[in-house]
Amino acid sequence: MTTLSEPQPKQHEDSDTRLRVVLMLEIQDGAQQRFLDVYEQLRHQVAAVPGHVSDQLCQSINDPRQWLITSEWEDQETFLEWVDSPAHREMVKPMHGCVSDNFRSLRYAVLRQTSAAGSTGNRAPMEVPPGLPRSEPAEHVGPPRAEPGPDGIVRHALTFTVKPGSEAEVARILSAYASPKAEVDEHTRLHRTSLFMHGNRVVRAVEVVGNLGDALRHVSMQPEVRAVEEELNPYLEEARQFGDPQSARAFFAKAALPARHQAIASSPTSGRLHRHAVLYPVRPGRGQAVAELLFDHDNLATADPTGPVAAATVFQRDDTVVRLVDLRVPAEADPAAALGVAGAQEAAELAQLLDLGPAGDLRTVAGLSAFLAARAMSPVTDRSSLSD
Repeated sequence: MTTLSEPQPKQHEDSDTRLRVVLMLEIQDGAQQRFLDVYEQLRHQVAAVPGHVSDQLCQSINDPRQWLITSEWEDQETFLEWVDSPAHREMVKPMHGCVSDNFRSLRYAVLRQTSAAGSTGNRAPMEVPPGLPRSEPAEHVGPPRAEPGPDGIVRHALTFTVKPGSEAEVARILSAYASPKAEVDEHTRLHRTSLFMHGNRVVRAVEVVGNLGDALRHVSMQPEVRAVEEELNPYLEEARQFGDPQSARAFFAKAALPARHQAIASSPTSGRLHRHAVLYPVRPGRGQAVAELLFDHDNLATADPTGPVAAATVFQRDDTVVRLVDLRVPAEADPAAALGVAGAQEAAELAQLLDLGPAGDLRTVAGLSAFLAARAMSPVTDRSSLSD
């Protein structure tokens, strides 16, 4: 998954094999739950790093203090570039307080592989990560990881911030371009793209039927999309250079906002649905708890065929939590449903996880309406291939 050691000198080798990294850890007494909480956050961040293939967390059956993290990477160079980066050093800081100094980081080239079916090999097909332009060969980047929802649609999001004061111009740029062709191939199709803003934060939610990596690669190659991304560059708070593969990889790895939970009503919905998004003011370190609480609400809400919630997706990375919901009624008509609050107990639990401010109150309709008005994201575009 990662390494806690200081960066080591790069060893450039003419190798076409993947890399296996083994991290042997000893967890401090009383810190196991904290370590697991940190790992739960880190594993999603690392999964979004280009070049990452998979990782496993293991605990010794003989000594519960001994843990093992193994990860697989597409090539040595990609891993070493990432592990030497400032982004990596910041990412693993929370783990240092849980782990003793007695750890080892080992790296191995993968020479042979045997699957359950008995096949062997040493390479895997590559896809392009979310939004990454084709500025370098595909084998140097890793696939986005996203599972289809209950309706078979794959959902993923990107989020980034723009320079304060540029919001109106950014909204104009992001709403003015022509939609790319929806059909990718016989197996994959762009289904829907919804873009929202709250202050200077942008969230772009993408829905795909088929392979997400193929769809994102298709989008990134479209001239109109490339032109928009280049026009957007001067307004980004974090600079990116598409001509620099490492800069582009780092930007889109940080921009990934995975779909943690999806709930879809099992019965078909007739009539117009109202798409709505909320950016939650999460207290530090409580992002995952907020996502889980919203998911519990959405599972129950979508099970009611007469209820206001037809579908909901919770996107979360660290303490950035966005809930995208399709309502059978306008959000203002049912702020509780729009926010994912079912009753007094749920309101109290959510309030403990959020920074509501001194006047915030989720227990009353007036409080819910005020919170919705403050945290609702403004829609910029909502494009569906069904209307093409």
